[in-house]
Amino acid sequence: MINIDELKKKIIYRSNYRGTKEMDNLLGAFTKKYINILNENDLLDLEKLLNVDDSNLYNFYNGLKTTIDFENNNINQLYKNFDYLKK
Repeated sequence: MINIDELKKKIIYRSNYRGTKEMDNLLGAFTKKYINILNENDLLDLEKLLNVDDSNLYNFYNGLKTTIDFENNNINQLYKNFDYLKK
């Protein structure tokens, strides 16, 4: 069984410490907005998203070409449509 609180802590940490400040800010804001309203499956999908490298995440967010295929799921749609400037 999954410990949701531990998963959330792991996701929050991973979203804020990416390696590049731009992705720290983008993914940190995205995670902060949605973390407490996501169901277990969405949290697992978010964890998968955070395992993708910054270059592909940046390109996917900005509608540019990626070197991997992103699943069509709720998290990826939320991320792609996230308005970072409005937070």
